[in-house]
Amino acid sequence: MTLTFNETIYSNLLAQVAPKVIETEREYERMLALTEQLHFNKNRTAEERTLYKLLVTLVELYESEHHPIPESKPYEVLQHLMAASGIRQADLVGIIGSSGVVSEIVNGKRAISKAQAKVLGERFKVSPSLFL
Repeated sequence: MTLTFNETIYSNLLAQVAPKVIETEREYERMLALTEQLHFNKNRTAEERTLYKLLVTLVELYESEHHPIPESKPYEVLQHLMAASGIRQADLVGIIGSSGVVSEIVNGKRAISKAQAKVLGERFKVSPSLFL
């Protein structure tokens, strides 16, 4: 089902919301609330979908500048994925190396090789780049 886009309706939505680059925490909270409201609206119009994309972009820009997510080390990513999946170190023995190698990798004492990253990516269904 393709919905037609109506410029007049979209202009009216823009006038109501008045989106702009977010500069304060108060503006951020307002835009976030509007974004969430649109997100949970199951029957968004074409105009609302377009506004939603704009608001998400503005919120993400603000968050990247004011609430950055710290980079995780590859072994921290592995630890998180293991915990989330209920996988133990023993489950990785033979897949990425011996029990000693697995222990060193999981504890950040040994780097993950490209080959191991590829296997881990396949195992956890994520990009191998998370482990490099």
